[in-house]
Amino acid sequence: MAALLGAVRQRSRGQRPRSSALGPHRSHEEAFGKGRQARQVTQSTTRHRFPGAQGEWARFDGPAGTQMVDVAIRAASDWSSSGNNANTHGEFAAAHATDALLERARSVVARLLDADPNGVCFGANMTTMTFAFTRAVARTLKPGDRVVGTRLDHDANVSPWRIACEESGAEHVLCPFSIPDGRLDMNALADLITPNTKWVAVTGASNLIGTMPDLRTVIALARHVGARVFIDGVHLVPHMPVSVRELGCDVLATSPYKWYGPHAGVLCVEPNLLNSLPIAKVRPADDIGPRRFETGTPNLENIAATEAAARHLLEENMASVAAYERDVFAPLLNGLLDMSHVRVWGPPTLESRTPTVSFTVKGHSPDHVAQVLAANKIAVWSGHSYAVELVSHLGLMESGGVVRAGVVRYVSDDDVARLLGVVRSLA
Repeated sequence: MAALLGAVRQRSRGQRPRSSALGPHRSHEEAFGKGRQARQVTQSTTRHRFPGAQGEWARFDGPAGTQMVDVAIRAASDWSSSGNNANTHGEFAAAHATDALLERARSVVARLLDADPNGVCFGANMTTMTFAFTRAVARTLKPGDRVVGTRLDHDANVSPWRIACEESGAEHVLCPFSIPDGRLDMNALADLITPNTKWVAVTGASNLIGTMPDLRTVIALARHVGARVFIDGVHLVPHMPVSVRELGCDVLATSPYKWYGPHAGVLCVEPNLLNSLPIAKVRPADDIGPRRFETGTPNLENIAATEAAARHLLEENMASVAAYERDVFAPLLNGLLDMSHVRVWGPPTLESRTPTVSFTVKGHSPDHVAQVLAANKIAVWSGHSYAVELVSHLGLMESGGVVRAGVVRYVSDDDVARLLGVVRSLA
């Protein structure tokens, strides 16, 4: 397997992507555009676009959900008051408007993710949609089959697959990662992806420590044995340019409420796979296309808001968003690394990671650190953030997990200085 891994990596180096920022084969300068032009779009010119980010609070809680951008808020309200609330495929104007909304929203989200709009499915959230998807996959699995996951993943990309394997008799195995830098063990992954592997379920970026696995190599290893690949892109899509077409994965999941939209979920599924899976549905539902997976009447106001949030990111340009966040995040990461009473868990550099950092403070539980920060109007999360395999692998479950802080588009340099000042005072 070591020889195979080397060959796969060599092939990946020879197939450089046009615009994707995924995998270690591109430098951050390539991924984030030319230099630091994104700083021309400064925090002072964009924070006003997020009504929920106004006031005194420094909002580092974005990895669990961002504040909605103004155009998404208006889109939900405008749709709700437009008189177009109707079901699909009717013979009157409001039904036609509903059909047009769904087609338009799929197209815009597909542009954001460089995906096929015929595979863009909307739903309640990533977890609900992943459970529905894996229930369908379970009907195609049998004893002797294998599904490979990772210990870096949010449990929404672990438990649905584990349950599908339990119900089908297939085997579910998890790839470890290195401690403390949180890098996926690619040699172990190559050994785990055996000829009987049917699916590889991997995170695009760890929601807890920000690690970005080398997705191109993961996908190449899976393809070598004919396995399909499901990517949890929930923590990746808000921070990096993503191209589903260039990656060549079978499924990518994302959550609009992590990229300034409403509470909703999106699955981008390869259309032929979407049309062939034995999905549980009512008989009148479409037999092909996204509507066969979208059970019931769509949440139209949320879909309108999702379209608006996706348009906003297209207008801002994801490479510019990534560059801005990198510039704000660098002092946060380096400032925490410089404190002797703080331990940072995950990558110690800016390479191949998102702008999310998890840390512990000597002599203080993660919950206590979060409480002290909250008393200073700084919002962070503490605990495992549903990355239970990751926290368990780090040996931190009994001590309360970690403190997690994430940089998103409305977090400023001043916010970072405030957080560092409070953490410094806990020495």
